[in-house]
Amino acid sequence: MTAENKPSRNEEEYFAKLEAERIARRSAEMARLNQDAERKSHHMRCPKCGGHLMTKDFSKLQIDQCPDCQGVWLDAGEMEAVMALEERGFMSKALGDFFGSLRGKKK
Repeated sequence: MTAENKPSRNEEEYFAKLEAERIARRSAEMARLNQDAERKSHHMRCPKCGGHLMTKDFSKLQIDQCPDCQGVWLDAGEMEAVMALEERGFMSKALGDFFGSLRGKKK
């Protein structure tokens, strides 16, 4: 290789910088894809046992229940809605009906 064909120091730095930026972009994209896949793997899964959550109607609310461990999970704002039902006196009856139906299904 002659001195004429040899890349200058500025060219080497430029291409090294481009390569480093390309690698950084690829790494960030892979991290984002991994995070998305991780989130999808947990969607509608029971945080206690990993079972598939089922959405059920409960006193004008939709709650998530695990058919495996019978855990009940509330989304954002649903606890406040449950508390509002209790303030109106519905909670005792609704919970009694709900848990009674669970006991009936186990038989």
